[in-house]
Amino acid sequence: MASEDQGRYKVVVNPEGQYSIWFTDRENPPGWEDAGREGPREECLAYIEEVWTDMRPLSLKKRMEEAK
Repeated sequence: MASEDQGRYKVVVNPEGQYSIWFTDRENPPGWEDAGREGPREECLAYIEEVWTDMRPLSLKKRMEEAK
């Protein structure tokens, strides 16, 4: 039987608007900032699914807007 993940996570976001989760007790990876949500893994992933509806990097979205 697999053990249940009891870790505490935070949602982080990079300058390209891409989201991930990171352990709360660790320093963010270079270039990533807190997105303002912490909790169990599943809650953090649910939050990301809710807010990250466009998977394109911010730089690509900007180029596509400029090309219109």
